[in-house]
Amino acid sequence: MSPIRMSRIEEAIRIVLEFNKAFNRHDVSGMMQLMSDDCIFENTNPAPDGTVYSGKEAVTQFWQDFFHESPHADIEIEEIFGLGKRCIMRWKYKWEDAAGKKGHVRGVDIFQIKDGFICEKLSYVKG
Repeated sequence: MSPIRMSRIEEAIRIVLEFNKAFNRHDVSGMMQLMSDDCIFENTNPAPDGTVYSGKEAVTQFWQDFFHESPHADIEIEEIFGLGKRCIMRWKYKWEDAAGKKGHVRGVDIFQIKDGFICEKLSYVKG
C-alpha cells in the first residue's frame, strides 16, 4: 500500500490522538481546533442516553464547564483503532474529587472524521 493511501487510512487515529493530548492538557482551544464547525458530541451523562451537544459553540461551552468542574480529569487510552473516517478509542477516565478521593470509569468513544476534523464524538461508559 502506498504511503499516501496509508496516511489517509490512519488519519482518524492521528486526529483522535491529538484530541486526547489536548484533552489531557485541558486545552479546550486545542481540542476544538480538531472539531468541525457542525460537530456533534454525545456525552455519557445523564444515563441512560446522555446529552447531545451540537455545533462548535455548544461543544466548546461543554468542555469549558467540564474542566472547571473536573480540574484533574485525565483520559488514559487503553486501545485505539480506526480505518478511514472512523476511530474507536477504549479509555479509562480518571479524576480526583474536591476531597482528594480518586476515581475512574472505563468506556469507549466512537469518532467520525470529515474533511480532516472530528465531526462526531459519541461517548459510552461502563456503569
